[in-house]
Amino acid sequence: MSLRLPRVDRILDHPALASSPALRSIQKRHVNDLLAELRRRAQAGEISEAPEVDVIAREVAARLAEVMSPRPRALINATGVLLHTNLGRAPLSREAVAAMTAAAGTCELEFEVETGRRGSRLTWLRPLLAALLGAEDVHVVNNGAAALLLACTAVGRADGVVLSRGQMVEIGDGFRVAEMAAAGGAPVWEVGSTNRTHLADYAAGLAGELPGQSRGAAAILWVHLSNFSQAGFVHQPTLAELAALARERGAPLIADIGSGSLGGIAGDEPTVQEYLSQGADLVTCSGDKLLGGPQAGLLAGTAALVGKCRRHPLARALRPDKTTVAALHATAIAYASGQADTLPLRRMMAWSEGQLRARAEALALRLGWSSGQVRASEATVGGGSLPGDVMASAALAVPTADPTAIATQLRRAGVVGRVSGGELLLDLRTIAPEEEEALAVALRAVMDG
Repeated sequence: MSLRLPRVDRILDHPALASSPALRSIQKRHVNDLLAELRRRAQAGEISEAPEVDVIAREVAARLAEVMSPRPRALINATGVLLHTNLGRAPLSREAVAAMTAAAGTCELEFEVETGRRGSRLTWLRPLLAALLGAEDVHVVNNGAAALLLACTAVGRADGVVLSRGQMVEIGDGFRVAEMAAAGGAPVWEVGSTNRTHLADYAAGLAGELPGQSRGAAAILWVHLSNFSQAGFVHQPTLAELAALARERGAPLIADIGSGSLGGIAGDEPTVQEYLSQGADLVTCSGDKLLGGPQAGLLAGTAALVGKCRRHPLARALRPDKTTVAALHATAIAYASGQADTLPLRRMMAWSEGQLRARAEALALRLGWSSGQVRASEATVGGGSLPGDVMASAALAVPTADPTAIATQLRRAGVVGRVSGGELLLDLRTIAPEEEEALAVALRAVMDG
């Protein structure tokens, strides 16, 4: 079915789209896109009549207003998932934000003030991170996946890496660790089975005895099961056992820890330091998970391997920008100065259930709600960290007969909760005390509206 759609110039001349000439081409693009969408809907039988010019123009104006507002905008995370990937993972400390702001203009990114010569963007950060992690050297890239890609490409490009089938982890949005490891051209040699892999399987891969191998793999890749766990009839050599095998065969051991814990948190999550002490030659991890910093990827290990990664052409393509370097440095300073517990992530993890319940009750009173709206809740770390671990928490149940509709309205007002058991819950563990005023304002606006 064809529609009698208005001309593009008629829509552009509508008062709702009056604007500067600079916006005209952008408006025209949005008009054409919307008209094409209407044609598709007509062909699919969804509509039979074209909207009026006024309706089309106002829809274009609304869509344009969306894209012309700086994003991403701030949201209050009331989901109970501390490292919510879709909400930006670890919230940054005030110091990290201040460091990013200071570096946003002209700064000494790759400039030596004393000599006036070109320098490295990691001149000050490298030694601090190396000392914190107990590594000979450290390199920084723009995220954890990039760290894994760079390590496997620089170290295992020619002959590939050996990886257990039991560690072929899939992370968010359908991306798989094995595919990321191989994206730079390094073959990934799968060994063992989903539930059981033995030392002899790795040895066969290093000896070139696997089907399709012409010679032995260049390295062993160990991947921490950061977002799931295995139980039952399972077996996997320890990292120390693999390190001994790697040393015996003269091959490096690359260990991807994913979550990047530096210790000091509850749970069984391994730390970068532990992996290095157990014999890993190169450890890769993220900066915006349990480290509590900005999105970044860390490669820590021997000076020879880190240097090899730093000199690889991919290192240039994957380098972090100046604001990331600044925020990561501020986060590292917090650890080095014994102030890690002041990081927002660590604060969220440290609050007791009693403290959270008291805050929830006070917020309910402030809103004029009954204390009966306070619920026991369970929070999770999320972000591919500490799978299965939960923390006792407290949440406010929004008094409404339509939790899904109110959840939508609250999201538009900047608050993201979760609907569970037929209720809209706002978990206090992921809400900072300084966000409670904005939360109360949003709730009043939605509930009174």
